[in-house]
Amino acid sequence: MNGRRGGDRSGGTPTGETSGRDWRTVGLVAGATLISTGLAAYEIVPASVTPLIRDSLGVGSSAAGLLVGVMFGTAVVTSLPAGAVLDRTDTRRMMTLAVLALFVAGVWGWIAGRSGSYWSVITSRAVGGVAYVVVWNAGIDIVSRAVSAGSRATAVGIFTASGPVGFAIGQGTGPLVAARFGWPAIFLAFTGVPLLGLLVFLPASRGLGGARGDAPSLAEFGTVLRNRTVWLAGALGFLSYALYLFINSWGSSYLTGEIGLSLAASGLLVSVFPAVGLVSRISSGLLSDRVFDGRRRPVLLGSFLIAAPLMLVFTRLGSIPLLVAVLLLSGFAIQLTLGLSFTYVREVVESHVAATAVAFQTSVGLAGAFLSPIAGGAVVDAAGFDVAFLLFGALALGGIALAWRAPEPVAG
Repeated sequence: MNGRRGGDRSGGTPTGETSGRDWRTVGLVAGATLISTGLAAYEIVPASVTPLIRDSLGVGSSAAGLLVGVMFGTAVVTSLPAGAVLDRTDTRRMMTLAVLALFVAGVWGWIAGRSGSYWSVITSRAVGGVAYVVVWNAGIDIVSRAVSAGSRATAVGIFTASGPVGFAIGQGTGPLVAARFGWPAIFLAFTGVPLLGLLVFLPASRGLGGARGDAPSLAEFGTVLRNRTVWLAGALGFLSYALYLFINSWGSSYLTGEIGLSLAASGLLVSVFPAVGLVSRISSGLLSDRVFDGRRRPVLLGSFLIAAPLMLVFTRLGSIPLLVAVLLLSGFAIQLTLGLSFTYVREVVESHVAATAVAFQTSVGLAGAFLSPIAGGAVVDAAGFDVAFLLFGALALGGIALAWRAPEPVAG
């Protein structure tokens, strides 16, 4: 089933005006990416100081883990409603409100952490989860609308690279912030980054992202949910996020428990897996736009063709250099789909429901991120790492079958 790529409304413009627009586009992408990077750091940072949180609040591992997981869970529930709102309102205004909501959530979490109120911290993180999903969906929407079709996947790939960059910043600097100012300060530390990004984003995006007169009706909204290609793209995102979070969550435990490395060494080695996403998510768009002449399917298919065998053989490798190479290559391959699928899904629907399609993709993908560490842990406990990696390798094989059936968007 072929979808339709949302059309671009463009005409001839003088050279000077075009140059000015190019610089505004750079500012828009840079500002949106900076906002999202700060949010990603805020999202993951509690994981970097889990022992401090457990001791301070007197909670167990699962309760401490919920400080990260609650944001994924909130995003799954609120993404689709947020997308429907974005199709009907001013994207710039929604981005602004989301950044301000994050600032409130950061202050709230800091105060709640200092007072030792666990559930108040959780609630503040839920508010941050809503801010995250609005920024993610709105950022993809406005970046896609601002960039020409020939560079769209590249620009969206740059924006989605904010995820692994933010994760790396949060994981690396969280302990330093906690040591200097106390662990509750981690919730405040990254709220300034989105505010700085907003200062870049707002002037660059002036005139873009306004409320559209062709906002979808309820019936047209339903066409997104009835579109088979949208569901196929969602399934690809679900599988990619599941693979991504499984290795992020359990790779270090495998290297420590099965290979015998120290926890510090294991964490350092596994960090290369998300870190390579900076290259991968940008490359996904460049490969699609430049190497494959705008075709999306070859990149989606190649992502799973590379990832599947690497997952299947992972526990058969005893050499540290080989494991590092596999982590790098699998991290690169899996995140190709994470970078491109958001461009793909908005191109297989009509342009006026594109934000809703992106929101659907976010919701389904993050469901994979939410469930994967839980399901992976259950399999590890019940049957061991060999079976767990084989199971997730089988999921990657399923991704090959789905990507093989993925139609190319049709310009319209």
